[in-house]
Amino acid sequence: MEKFLTGNEWQWRLARTIVQGILGVVVANIDVLVGAAVLDPAARAICLALCMAVLSPVMAEIGKHLPEGE
Repeated sequence: MEKFLTGNEWQWRLARTIVQGILGVVVANIDVLVGAAVLDPAARAICLALCMAVLSPVMAEIGKHLPEGE
């Protein structure tokens, strides 16, 4: 997990980008996936932007607080 969150090699950066993209698609279409609510397209864009704005700093903090060797 530490390599995934903090690795600077191309494969770890690519993996983080792919995971963030998948999470972005899930967040943008959460109303379709849940089926209980219908969001306005503008609300979808705001939710997606908020998710992406929070995701990278959260991943960085988790990486900083991982025990050594994990």
